[in-house]
Amino acid sequence: MPADHPMSRLLISAAHKSSGKTTLSIGLASALSTRGLKVQPFKKGPDYIDPMWLSAACGRACRNLDFYLMRREEIQTLFARHAQGADIALVEGNKGLYDGLELDGSNSNAALAKLLHLPVVLVLDTRGVIRGVAPLLLGYQAFDREVNIAGVILNHVGGSRHEAKLRAVVEHYTDIPVLGMVQHDKALGIDERHLGLMPSNESQEATRHIAEMGRIIGSQVDLDHLIAIANTAPPLAIPWASQPQHLNPTTPAIRIGIAQDAAFGFYYADDLDALRAAGAELIPFSPIRDSKLPAVDALFLGGGFPEVFARELAANQGLRTEIRDAIEAGLPAYAECGGLMYLARSISWHGEKHTMAGVVPGDVVMHEKPVGRGYVRLKETAHFPWPAQTPPQTVMAHEFHYSSLEHLPPDLIYAYDVERGYGVDGAHDGIVHKNLLASYTHLRSLEGYNWAARFVERVRHVISQQRRTRIAG
Repeated sequence: MPADHPMSRLLISAAHKSSGKTTLSIGLASALSTRGLKVQPFKKGPDYIDPMWLSAACGRACRNLDFYLMRREEIQTLFARHAQGADIALVEGNKGLYDGLELDGSNSNAALAKLLHLPVVLVLDTRGVIRGVAPLLLGYQAFDREVNIAGVILNHVGGSRHEAKLRAVVEHYTDIPVLGMVQHDKALGIDERHLGLMPSNESQEATRHIAEMGRIIGSQVDLDHLIAIANTAPPLAIPWASQPQHLNPTTPAIRIGIAQDAAFGFYYADDLDALRAAGAELIPFSPIRDSKLPAVDALFLGGGFPEVFARELAANQGLRTEIRDAIEAGLPAYAECGGLMYLARSISWHGEKHTMAGVVPGDVVMHEKPVGRGYVRLKETAHFPWPAQTPPQTVMAHEFHYSSLEHLPPDLIYAYDVERGYGVDGAHDGIVHKNLLASYTHLRSLEGYNWAARFVERVRHVISQQRRTRIAG
C-alpha cells in the first residue's frame, strides 16, 4: 500500500559535466554530517567511485538510482527505503540536468527530480563568464517548468570582484536564490585517472581531505538555506519500502570471500545487501596483502584498478597460486571487470607486463581510450552456469573498461551473447570455466535480475554436489 513519506531531500545537478558537482556534493555531505545531521547519499546512474566518496563523507552507504536498470517504482521504493531514518537525502546527479540517453529526457536528472519531487540545486562553473549565467539559468528554468530549480551554487569563482558581479547578475535577472559562491581552490581537487576520480579506498588521506572539503564548502555555502530548500520537498507517495527479507537464520550461511583493498573496491551496496539476504556471509580479503585465502565456499572478485597495482598483485605469488588452484579445483567464483583482469594470465600497461592468476586463458592489455563504456544488454546462453531461468534472461547492466583480453583460444565458453555493448570481444561476455563466471559486465541485483541470489544458489548446489561426491567416495 502506498504511503506518504515527509522526506527532506534535494538533487545536486549541473548545467554540464565537469562543473565541480561531485566535489560540491562530497563537501556538502561532509558539512551537513559535521552539523550532526544523518545524511543519506544517492547517486544517479552507474558509478562506483563517486558513491565511495559520498559514503565516506556521510558514514552511510550511497545507493545508485538508475532508469536503465530499474523500473520507476523500484527507484521510488529503493529511495524511500534508504532515506528512512535520515535527516536529509542528498542525490548527486550525473552529467547535466537535462542530459540522458533518450531524446524525450525520460531518463535524465530532471526526470529523476520530477519522479522523486526533488528540489534542484544547480551547480554552475563560472570560469570565464559573468553576465552569461543569467540566460543560462533562465533557459534551464524555461526548458521544463515542472523541474523546481530551487537554488544555484556558483562554482570556481575567481575572487571577490567576480563574486560581486555574478551575484548582482543572478539577483537582477532571475528569481533563483544564490546559495553559495565557491572560490576556485586547488585544495578541493581530487586526483583523477582514466575511470574518473581517484577512489577514496586508495587515498590514505581521504578522511582528512573530505573533512577539509566540508570545511571549505560549508563556509561558502548557506547551509541553513540549503536545508530549508530540502525541507520544502512535498511528502512522497510511494509503495511500501520494506527491507529485503533474509533467509531463515537456521539456514547455514555461505561464506563468500570478497576481494576488498586498494585494487578492488567496485561494489554496489545493494548487491552486497542482496548477497546477505540470500544467505551469504561476506569475508573480506586482500589480493595485495593477504598471504592466504580465508576459509570460504566461494569468491567474489569485483572491479577496481588491478592495472595500477599490478606490480603488488604479481608480487603476491602465494595468494595468486592459491586462488588459481582453488578455482581449478571447482571453487565457485564470480569476477567482474577488474576481477576478470586479475584472473587472466597477465596485465600489460605503460610498457610493463605483470603475471596474474592465470585462470582465464588470455592476456590483458590496457589502452588509452575505452574499449567498452556505457550500458549493455546481454542474452544468457545455454552455458550460463547459475540456476537456469526459462526463457533465458535478458540482462541489463553496464561496462566501463580500458582493457581488452588478447590471445584468447577459439573454444572458450561464454555465458552471454552481447546485444548492446562490447564485453570480451564485441559479441560475447562472461567466460565460463569450471565453476567460474568472469565478465567485463558489471551486474546489479535488482527486481529484474537478482544475480546475487542465483550465485548463492549456485554455490549451495556445488557444495551439495561435492558433499555427495565425498560420501560416495
